[in-house]
Amino acid sequence: MSAPGPRDGLTLLVIAKEPVPGRVKTRLTPPFTPAEAAALAAAALADTLAAVSVLPARRRVLVLDGRPGPWLPGGWEVLPQCPGGLDERIAHAFAHCDGPALLVGMDTPQLTGALPAPVLAPDAWAGRTAWFGPATDGGFWALGLAEPDPDLVRGVPMSTARTGAVQRRRLLDAGLAVRDLPVLRDVDTADDAARVAAETAARPGGRFAAEYARCARRVRDGARPRRAAAR
Repeated sequence: MSAPGPRDGLTLLVIAKEPVPGRVKTRLTPPFTPAEAAALAAAALADTLAAVSVLPARRRVLVLDGRPGPWLPGGWEVLPQCPGGLDERIAHAFAHCDGPALLVGMDTPQLTGALPAPVLAPDAWAGRTAWFGPATDGGFWALGLAEPDPDLVRGVPMSTARTGAVQRRRLLDAGLAVRDLPVLRDVDTADDAARVAAETAARPGGRFAAEYARCARRVRDGARPRRAAAR
């Protein structure tokens, strides 16, 4: 009898923050306003959830800091993030999984169903396997574990230029066979947003490129709400 394939037991996780002005994408301001940065975050999250929703899985879980909004499609569980640093929050997400799990962030709206396709192959999770998606800034956009173990993430320094290298070394030192996914660019800065928007501009139904075009047009035209006069 063959071993169960990924379609039989895979958990897909998206870790995200509710797109509230002033709480998300603060490195986009300036040139964008906090409201525009939040709109770009909401578009990136919606595109990410749409891409992940088409992948076959047993469970789809949004690991959320905040409250769900209209950007959340049907068929998703919501798991509140725990307190602590990002390493603790990722570890908390994996602690709620039994069987193979793939976690992605909300900062790569260029994600398509084809990019993580290797994790759906019949032998994708054979043995002690990990999947690793490096990001251009030195972090990672995806992490998959055949046997989710929170301690494989706890203590990894997050949001640094060496985060990805440290995380990958942690997996290798634990004896896991690490298999790589393509390198992607996170949307952290205005330059990142421009590059990712250009990459996704031709994608039917994509929200991020359209939202970026709208926000960039406002910046270019100087269309900014005026502050109320002091009383």
